[in-house]
Amino acid sequence: MVERESMEFDVLIVGAGPAGLSPACKILQLAKDKGQELTVCVVEKGSEVGAHILAGTVFEPTALNELFPNWKEEGAPLNTPVVRDDIFVLRSQENAIKVPNAFVPRNMHNEGNYIISLGNLCRWLAEQAEGLGAEIYPGFPAAEILYHEDGGVKGIVTGDMGVGHNGEHKDSYTPGMELHAKYTLFCEGCRGHLGKQLIEKFKLDEGKDPQHYGIGIKELWDIDPAKHEPGLVVHTTGWPLAESSSTGGSFLYHLENNQVYVGLITDLGYSNPHVSPFEEFQRLKLHPEISKYLEGGKRVSYGARAITKGGFNALPKQTFPGGLLLGCDAGTLNFSKIKGSHTAMKSGMLGAEAVFEALQKGSEGKEDLTAFTDKYKTSWLYKELYEERNFGPGMHKFGNILGGALAFFEQNILRRSLPITLRDLKKDHETLKPASECPKISYPKPDNKLTFDRLTSVFLSNTNHEEDQPCHLTLKDKDVPINYNLPKYDEPAQRYCPAGVYEVVENDGGGKRFQINAQNCIHCKTCDIKDPTQNIIWVTPEGGGGPNYPNM
Repeated sequence: MVERESMEFDVLIVGAGPAGLSPACKILQLAKDKGQELTVCVVEKGSEVGAHILAGTVFEPTALNELFPNWKEEGAPLNTPVVRDDIFVLRSQENAIKVPNAFVPRNMHNEGNYIISLGNLCRWLAEQAEGLGAEIYPGFPAAEILYHEDGGVKGIVTGDMGVGHNGEHKDSYTPGMELHAKYTLFCEGCRGHLGKQLIEKFKLDEGKDPQHYGIGIKELWDIDPAKHEPGLVVHTTGWPLAESSSTGGSFLYHLENNQVYVGLITDLGYSNPHVSPFEEFQRLKLHPEISKYLEGGKRVSYGARAITKGGFNALPKQTFPGGLLLGCDAGTLNFSKIKGSHTAMKSGMLGAEAVFEALQKGSEGKEDLTAFTDKYKTSWLYKELYEERNFGPGMHKFGNILGGALAFFEQNILRRSLPITLRDLKKDHETLKPASECPKISYPKPDNKLTFDRLTSVFLSNTNHEEDQPCHLTLKDKDVPINYNLPKYDEPAQRYCPAGVYEVVENDGGGKRFQINAQNCIHCKTCDIKDPTQNIIWVTPEGGGGPNYPNM
């Protein structure tokens, strides 16, 4: 039995994203107003705050205005206000139709929003939290949940360091620490590996629609100043995903310093196992409406991350004894806006208020925070998510065009949701058809000007893991990839992973084997979501491992 040191806090927060840093700030603001002292600790698996943060990002400042009304004076990195939205339906590789502004769903308009680096905003939020008294520990992943004897959450254990690939303790071995708290807030982002355990243990998703996901792949480019329009937002739908009857859409955002973000979101409910979201993104950049900005430019960074997009219908119960499940760990993203930062922040702030009130009453965290549910149901967050509950199911049932028309009718004509609720009850990992029933897709070779291969891309994500450590991409059954997934689905992990982690290779003596290149993993979680037998389980690697995103 490993002996571990322990530390005690009033509040422990897992994840230094917008959902985790906002409650850290809010709790300490409330304590300061009351002249009280509380201990708040934030643990983050990335090597620094912001290292693993990836989003579009067009940022709606609603929650930030509430948390820090003077954010402009305090230097929050919101430097590029949106000046125009251009939305296109890409009909083919060459053709596009621009959607007239009057026919764009209201939530796709971005007046008052900003094009930002969410990673940089989180770095700024961390500075505010530390200034208020929070302790923030990057490079310390939460590897395990601790429970009281009565079943309530007691805290977490951080990951061990210095463990070899066979599980042996190296000379550098350091056991993880136990961090105990009256309340633990889980804010790991989409498909958090501890959040997934909490949902199962406490049956938080009972009676809810299954959660749905997309994979967002993004690049940062330096472009020709003559082509740069600070504040321009471009969204597209249709080609290339429509060719495989897949849904999703692209974005191209002009931020400051002659830079643009370009990316593609592919819904993970696609059915053709030959689809490669990475290759679809590379093809997207060849379209004239995208390439006209990128040609002559230089790619600076690359990344990918799954997004939780089931919305209101799939949102689990967020309370359990000893803690809360907040932000994208629960699934608070508003997919009709393609935005989740403001909702994650508000979720965290509501959680902070409920926790602070409970601590004021002397609570030891043994009961459910029912006050959170009450606050949530009377907040603008609940209203916003409820009114957009039909967006995702509409897109999945009717496709982007008819689904978009439904969204326009609700948002622009009715100015409210329909009195009925659409459902999407098929889980994303259940949607794949046998490879033999689906057309193969021929993707062009990279030209190394606009399009690139996976390994070159992963290099730009600054991804690194300690080589001699246990593989953090675990298999329930090591035989499933070759004996089941390969003959039935042509092993789709080879294509849905945007980092070249999974390969089917020939053995020297004949036959095939499933190779996992865990060093390449950029922690997008797509494998944990899309594997058709749910055979791949993502767990935390050694602290600090993974991507190191700059300005993303």
